[in-house]
Amino acid sequence: MTHTRSLDAGRRLAVDVGGTFIDYVLLDEETGEVSIDKEAAHRDAISSQLFVGYDRVTGGDTGLERFVHGSTLAINTILQEAGAKVGLITTRGFRDVLEIGRGNRPDIYDFFYRPPRTLVPRHLRREVGERMAFDGEPLEPLDLADLDGAVAALVEHGVEAIAVCFLHSYANAEHERQAKERIRQIAPDLYVTVSSDVATEWREFERTSSTVLNAYVMPIVSRYFGEVEDGLGERSFGGKLAIMQSNGGIMPAPVARDVPLRTLESGPAGGVVGASALADAIGEPNVICADVGGTSFDVALIHDGKAVERYSTEVEGRPVLAPTVDIVSVGAGGGSIAWIDERGVLRVGPESAGSRPGPACFGNGGTRPTVTDCHLVLGRLDPDRFLGSRMRLDVAAAREAIATIAEPLGISVEEAAGGVIRVAETDMGHALRLMTVERGYDPRQFAMLSYGGGGGLFAAALIHDLEIPRAVVPTAAAVFSAWGLLFADFREDASLTRVLHVTEQEQESFVAAVRGVLDRAVVKLGAHGIDAADAATAARADVRFVGQEHTLTVPIALHDDPARVVAALRESFAERHRAQYGQADTSRDVEVVTVRATATGRVRHPDLGRGPAPAGGPAAARRSRPVWFSSVDAFVETAIWERPDLGRSDVVEGPAIIEEWNTTVPVAPGQRATVDGLGNVIIAKSNGEGR
Repeated sequence: MTHTRSLDAGRRLAVDVGGTFIDYVLLDEETGEVSIDKEAAHRDAISSQLFVGYDRVTGGDTGLERFVHGSTLAINTILQEAGAKVGLITTRGFRDVLEIGRGNRPDIYDFFYRPPRTLVPRHLRREVGERMAFDGEPLEPLDLADLDGAVAALVEHGVEAIAVCFLHSYANAEHERQAKERIRQIAPDLYVTVSSDVATEWREFERTSSTVLNAYVMPIVSRYFGEVEDGLGERSFGGKLAIMQSNGGIMPAPVARDVPLRTLESGPAGGVVGASALADAIGEPNVICADVGGTSFDVALIHDGKAVERYSTEVEGRPVLAPTVDIVSVGAGGGSIAWIDERGVLRVGPESAGSRPGPACFGNGGTRPTVTDCHLVLGRLDPDRFLGSRMRLDVAAAREAIATIAEPLGISVEEAAGGVIRVAETDMGHALRLMTVERGYDPRQFAMLSYGGGGGLFAAALIHDLEIPRAVVPTAAAVFSAWGLLFADFREDASLTRVLHVTEQEQESFVAAVRGVLDRAVVKLGAHGIDAADAATAARADVRFVGQEHTLTVPIALHDDPARVVAALRESFAERHRAQYGQADTSRDVEVVTVRATATGRVRHPDLGRGPAPAGGPAAARRSRPVWFSSVDAFVETAIWERPDLGRSDVVEGPAIIEEWNTTVPVAPGQRATVDGLGNVIIAKSNGEGR
């Protein structure tokens, strides 16, 4: 990607720490130069590995304006159940909310369902006297003697962090603030999380779960960011460190250390932010974001030019209340391990080989077959040119690993490898259908933006299977999520749970409540040094028909006339309800349950600039080799093209492979690839469908 000179030039580094690799993008806006790099991510030494690549890509130059960091550390800690020992303090009578949950079986047909393990066992859950009413009215003061006793007992049991979640604290957080101050006085070495700092809305189980999860990852994430800050200090870093959030915005490092739950989808969210910028630049309002990394396949949607968000999610069955880019993930990445289950069925993932030992072909001690091993055996990867020839892949080791599943199935190594790729493609297709068809979106009305180290390898097959018109593979796709971090703005969210009837009599109080939540979001943003005059704001509401339990989130268009605000809200809700459920009774009264506000402080965005020069003549393929394609289930002699050789408007007919130092893009038989004005490779059917 090339960039033009900015009037306010500076050097910025974006780093995305994934489960397999650490990706680096260094942008010098004065010269337009972009440097990219990758470093293996060792689970036990992430911060030290980060600075190995940091020193290499910066060349020891400390003159960085900003360092933007995305990470999967928090979510991986939860997935691996490797967090801290946590104690929970809650209102008397609510000790078992965390374990009871909703008391249901999420999949009613799964008779073997078992809920996830409770992260705080019962002996570490303590009750204290205090009570708030649902409207925030104090009913019983906080009993400090109870609190002191609970803390003493938890300290005796060796907890490292304490989560505090009091009943209805979303309506009045005074008791939680008192508890937090008291705990810090009597146990200053403990990490403390209160629910009003994490989730300021209703639903006790979900709030409790979110608070516990924040406390669970807080020591690990806080220490890690401390190590990053120390490493930057040793290098005389004088710029600003910003951390990527799940909601697509960035925040200062101290905030991330206090509320690490906001970084759960930190890495994938960076890719979606970058995808939004690129989609806007190429005129694609509807885009499926398909990120294939080393451990997972992450899918998100951009609809009508905006990334689709949600306000609650789950991690391994544990609910989280937090604004986040809506991302669905499946365990189908380059390092995903292929295996045979007890029924003799071939499976792929979710277990990953990571970078150590990694795929067998990496030569780091891995012996189990992975998706990357299968790509290599099927001719889709060049063993001598992986990562720009920085790594040589071991074909013999890959074949030996794949043989461990081929022999029990009674098939050849090549057939087993092809089966693994088809299973991975099928799993990815299910994720794509979940995000589109099952939510009322037609994938034929979207383009697919494929990125991540393996994004290009699967793009052609996925658009063929789902009849998606075209796939877009950006330049340097393997580090695209890191590139996206440079487009992220500072962001703060605020919410208010209060049942507000949207009627003529209450329209003024409703608008006043909305403005109050917006003001709170702006104040939170101001703590990051962003002036209120520079903040962009937006409001939404969780709305339902009176008598319903669940809500739909719709935008709020503020005007000076409250009647117009309410009328627009009702209309938006009716449209959304009709789209979701096929009908909407506009004669029924509606009510708002939660008001949500977002305040954004815009940072300077990179210029996407210009792509390659126009083709000066037909480019030529460098070589050829047999390559297996799932669409024909056979090896086909395939021309190999170098991506730097391709000029703007060049056309490559399939079957073909387009190789870049960090990305490989197969073009299947019956497809063609073209290069647009920004250097993106566009894959579509050869009959001219797509753009």
